[in-house]
Amino acid sequence: MAVLPGAKVTAEIAEARGVAVGETCVSPASHGAFKTPVEMMQFIGRLRTLSGGKPTGFKFCLGHPWEWFALVKAMQVTGITPDFIVVDGAEGGTGAAPVEFIDHVGAPLQEGLLLVHSTLVGVNLRDRVRLGCAGKVVSAFDIARMMALGADWCNAGRGFMLALGCIQAQTCHTGHCPTGVTTQDPLRQQALVVPDKATRVAQFHRSTLHALQELVQAAGLRHPNEITAHHIVRRISDTHVRLLSNLITRMQPGALLGPLDAQHNVFRQYWPLASAHSFQACEPELEPSVPHHVELVQAVAAGATAAQTPHPVA
Repeated sequence: MAVLPGAKVTAEIAEARGVAVGETCVSPASHGAFKTPVEMMQFIGRLRTLSGGKPTGFKFCLGHPWEWFALVKAMQVTGITPDFIVVDGAEGGTGAAPVEFIDHVGAPLQEGLLLVHSTLVGVNLRDRVRLGCAGKVVSAFDIARMMALGADWCNAGRGFMLALGCIQAQTCHTGHCPTGVTTQDPLRQQALVVPDKATRVAQFHRSTLHALQELVQAAGLRHPNEITAHHIVRRISDTHVRLLSNLITRMQPGALLGPLDAQHNVFRQYWPLASAHSFQACEPELEPSVPHHVELVQAVAAGATAAQTPHPVA
């Protein structure tokens, strides 16, 4: 659940959010338009239709694997796929987010992005969905690393906020931002000198893209989308480094459409628990089995029958 305190709901914000001025605006944790993965895909399809075919997608931070797998199975069932998905990492979050959420909720970006990318590859849907990512993406190398893991683009907020003057006071929700970035107080807003900060933000953006260009050229590539896990080296101890490609498991196209025996444990364990009709984990369907005590009785009976059967004499 997200809460925008009434003190921050000005006339401008009230008009945009459809609430009264000064009224606390509460965004519930659950969505009112859908309750199941299938309904969510149908809602995405409806939004796309009502918008005249504009790209429609969603942003989420990975929680339980079966919840994400349920969305993928809903795509298979309905034939509806989002045009894009943005994977948010647990590292992200605004200064207004609850501390517990910032510190303890959600999967880290690298693991979340890799799982989402691999799953879409495994069901042959990766070419239909564009993948973005977000979560402490600040430097050019951050961008390169995320693209090596499967991202088509990166969203960045933290670096631009710092360039704007944010000092991470974590008072965004109070309206008392000391640097004037997240306040509706006209007096505090004076701390944000727009012409000066606009130049700083533009320079940060330009310099970051230039640094990314240099990384791509140094690797002998022509475009950031050519970066793969083979280009990233990770130090795993004081004396050892490994290629990122040797540390992660790559999914083969269509691999999740068949037996899961050769797949990573997360797919073997959680893919069977996912259902297109529920975000909750479901018990996998098992073959009917005979209770152990019944097996023993049957074995004893079989032994008795064999003992009573006369053997032919040569």
